[in-house]
Amino acid sequence: MTDISPVHVIGGGLAGSEASWQLANSGVPVILHEMRGAPSNDGRAITTDAHQTDDLAELVCSNSFRSDEWQFNAVGLLHEEMRRMNSLIMACADKHQVPAGGALAVDREGFAQAVTQAIHTHPLITVVREEVVSLKNTDWDSIICATGPLTSQSLSDVILELSGEGHLSFFDAIAPIVHTESINMDIAWRQSRYDKEGPGGDAAAYINCPMTKAEYEAFIDALLDGPKADFKDWEHVPYFDGCLPIEVMAERGRETLRHGPLKPVGLTNPRDPLVKAHAIVQLRQDNALGTLYNMVGFQTKLKHGAQADVFRLIPGLQNAQFARLGGLHRNTFIQSPKILDRKLRLKSLNNEGISLRFAGQITGVEGYVESSAIGLLAGRFAAADRLGRDMMAPPETTAMGALINHITGGHLEGGASQSTFQPMNINYGLLPPLEAPKVDENGQKIPLKERGRAKKRLMSLRALNDLNSWLDESFKKVAG
Repeated sequence: MTDISPVHVIGGGLAGSEASWQLANSGVPVILHEMRGAPSNDGRAITTDAHQTDDLAELVCSNSFRSDEWQFNAVGLLHEEMRRMNSLIMACADKHQVPAGGALAVDREGFAQAVTQAIHTHPLITVVREEVVSLKNTDWDSIICATGPLTSQSLSDVILELSGEGHLSFFDAIAPIVHTESINMDIAWRQSRYDKEGPGGDAAAYINCPMTKAEYEAFIDALLDGPKADFKDWEHVPYFDGCLPIEVMAERGRETLRHGPLKPVGLTNPRDPLVKAHAIVQLRQDNALGTLYNMVGFQTKLKHGAQADVFRLIPGLQNAQFARLGGLHRNTFIQSPKILDRKLRLKSLNNEGISLRFAGQITGVEGYVESSAIGLLAGRFAAADRLGRDMMAPPETTAMGALINHITGGHLEGGASQSTFQPMNINYGLLPPLEAPKVDENGQKIPLKERGRAKKRLMSLRALNDLNSWLDESFKKVAG
């Protein structure tokens, strides 16, 4: 046992689980508070509108962690940085990956169960199933709030009062999941876009459903005419552009979907290779058995009664059976650039002997990996404080540092403005720029159209080199 006082982590999602893991592996005890599974006043277990289980780190939307290519994609770079920092989320994702072309997608149930088991069996982590409704009148002096996009109203009100600021909200939508056996493979076919192999080496990871122009137009009509969920009190809340409901995209123009999730490029129908489809719907494997596939980009707020009728207009899905229909829930995030310091602490409490950190989507990062990364850093910052050591944020040249810079309004161009702050995925635009190289390592001239790709590779190499140097320095401080 240890005589170090525990850090309290509120929320057992991706960020809270990762923060707890990092703390415990630093030798700091953790009490992880998760409300799902706790008894409510009526005796039933507490849940949310988006979750299906009480597993930790349950994935409520897509099962994809997006691109795993670290040399040319900022998300893949973030994956690699987290792996080098002993990320629990990345370790479980790698162990439970399913074919997804160049993306890292996971068996959502196996992934969540693996995270849950790792957390519950760690000797320095205690999981308490309860809803935390207040941060006042407590002797907790170190807290990480990782309550995610579905933060309860009572806790939101406390955060509002403590921060002295308002919080913003936006809609987030969930895509339907289809039973694989109900997909008509006489119409659909398996292929990854441009036959790109993913981490598992599978170049046929997606199921593709082709649409003619007439079929596409009929689908758009049905999509626009279908009854939508009405949330009344939420009508003023905007959507996050990275997760728009499919009908909202269609409302922006009838061709929008053909240039988005239904784009037909890089795919060839083996039954009629000379005829190009007008649009193509892709489905991505959702579990390890391959018995479930989710509809890529099909987040929706269509009412459940209309979803099956509309989506069965898609060729190959005429007889589709749905394991889960789409849905809509509200996300919440704080004005991080204004109220958080570079170590993710609430500035207003820094002089009161209380360390209240925020982690995950509530800080204004968007995406599973980004949320987990902020949880990782929050855990390490809190561990350093508990152990009496000084830990600086990673360099802004790294993906991890760029995210910190963005959400805390850092001094570089990637730092968000307090007045225009919105949720953000990791992207190369958040990292300090490099000039596009004109020649490669062998002195050969790089064609103009390839210089952007070469530039990304150099930025990624710089990021990993700087991360390694930072980790070495951090280790020396910890060891000392």
